[in-house]
Amino acid sequence: MEQLAITPELQLRVESLLARYADCIDEERYTEWPGFFAEKCVYKIISRDNYRRKLPFGLLYCDNRNMLRDRITSMKSANVYEPHTYRHALGRSLLLEGGDGTIAARTSFIVARVMHDGQTDLFATGCYEDRIVASGNSLVFKERVVVTDSTSTDALLVIPL
Repeated sequence: MEQLAITPELQLRVESLLARYADCIDEERYTEWPGFFAEKCVYKIISRDNYRRKLPFGLLYCDNRNMLRDRITSMKSANVYEPHTYRHALGRSLLLEGGDGTIAARTSFIVARVMHDGQTDLFATGCYEDRIVASGNSLVFKERVVVTDSTSTDALLVIPL
């Protein structure tokens, strides 16, 4: 596979991917969410402690786009939870050559949870550890590891981070 050079244009493309991803979740367009991933992909949420210790245990693990679709379907039809939305704030992405035509990106995030009654709480902080690949003219996630600073969440993790 062709090596991708880290350029200012690529930085903008990656940050646009991340901004569109966050906007998709924040604006509740959940059925679009799996489209940000390659067909064969990994999406997992894991605590910083387990990530640093290279332990595989996390809060969520999906290893293909169909599993992501199933997650959204179950969110809409099977899970019972108090209605809420998220609002993401993202830091600048640090890009590195990932090898094999992939881009490795690390991006800090803060997610606020807004409940149906308007109460807003800090829900999660951490960083995204991404492996990004080109798919046609677009960039998609081959791997998205959501590394949370906290080892616990105070509610069922229904909406993707």
